[in-house]
Amino acid sequence: MEAILIFSILIVTIAFSIPIGITLGLSTWIMMLFTSNIPMVMIAQKAFTGLDSFPLLAIPFFILAGSLMCSGGISRRLVTLAESLVGWIVGGLAMVTVLACMFFAAISGSGPATVSAIGSFMIPAMKERRYDAGFAAAITAAAGTIGVIIPPSIPFVIYGIVAKASIGDMFIAGIVPGIIIGIALMLVCYFTARKRHYLSMAERPKFSSVAKAFREAFWALLVPVIILGGIYGGVFTPTEAAVVAVAYSVFIGKFVYRELTMATLYDCLKSTALINGATSFLIGLSMAFANYLAMAQIPAHIAQWFTSFAESPFLLMIIINFFLLVLGCFVDNIAAVIILTPILLPVVRSIGIDPIHFGLIITVNLACGFISPPYGINLFVASAISGENIESISREIVPVFCAMVACLLLFTYFPVLTMGLLKVLR
Repeated sequence: MEAILIFSILIVTIAFSIPIGITLGLSTWIMMLFTSNIPMVMIAQKAFTGLDSFPLLAIPFFILAGSLMCSGGISRRLVTLAESLVGWIVGGLAMVTVLACMFFAAISGSGPATVSAIGSFMIPAMKERRYDAGFAAAITAAAGTIGVIIPPSIPFVIYGIVAKASIGDMFIAGIVPGIIIGIALMLVCYFTARKRHYLSMAERPKFSSVAKAFREAFWALLVPVIILGGIYGGVFTPTEAAVVAVAYSVFIGKFVYRELTMATLYDCLKSTALINGATSFLIGLSMAFANYLAMAQIPAHIAQWFTSFAESPFLLMIIINFFLLVLGCFVDNIAAVIILTPILLPVVRSIGIDPIHFGLIITVNLACGFISPPYGINLFVASAISGENIESISREIVPVFCAMVACLLLFTYFPVLTMGLLKVLR
């Protein structure tokens, strides 16, 4: 009964467009007021102690690193490299967008940030080449989801904290799935371009042009090597890796590419502070909400319901995936990870699924929510850049969304795609 009541309150408040952080705090307060004798001060206490976490410091530093790299000229050089590699293929300009998003994902950790950084270059370029504006925005929004799958990933950091799983292992587990999703999106670009007769960017470039583009982007491509190599080599923790990424971004933007000024540095710091403030508010109240769920034993009841409803592991994972895909249409990725991980992790553990594998599954599911109306934050970013309305972008997103769901099912039922690289490195 308590589970039905609290989730009903969540649905109603979200339907009234109340910010998700306030929604979580309000739901917790109402439930505590009418169903328990727990002092209300618990909400503030749990929200504060939930933020008192060293690994959480990785989030603002990764946000700042991505912003600095975008302002320091790195995103433009990544686009140039991607253009030299795939720009000459049928649908090459759309493929450039996907490949550039994959490169930028390895330094940003954020889906919307990836869409903004790459889309500001590529959406106007695709429109100039007579790509449908809706398709240009849709493929950019979809490619932006790779920003939370290829490491470093902010949702991976959150999941690692909540599930008490290794953040470094989560980063490694996201590499192969991120590449597979990128390839799937490129295939969609290719077949769509052939059907609609979109032009390629140019003839196949000479090796010297590719080498020059690689040299220009070399310092940007070195970022994931430093981050992942440092974490997995035991040189520093994920939080320390985020700080290293910030220092590296400042050095490269200021002294190598010479495009980072004091004015842009101030803008990056300001935008990071605003984003982190909103994120911290959300995380804090999500922690209080999750703590109430635990005290009310709601996760245990839901886990029991799931296992009784579907005894087959195959069917159970289908139900969980469907549930997460639907929820991702309405709830922010970070909030959903914090709320659902304590509920679903015991369920999947009972059928033998590794917590790292499940972390990838839940992240990909909720990443699909970035391109699913009505929440679809990547859609709104792409819409703002392209000038297209959400309806036209949503029509074009359907085949792209189907490709992502197909990848999700592969990751769900073939754990080697997620865990294989991790086992090799171990």
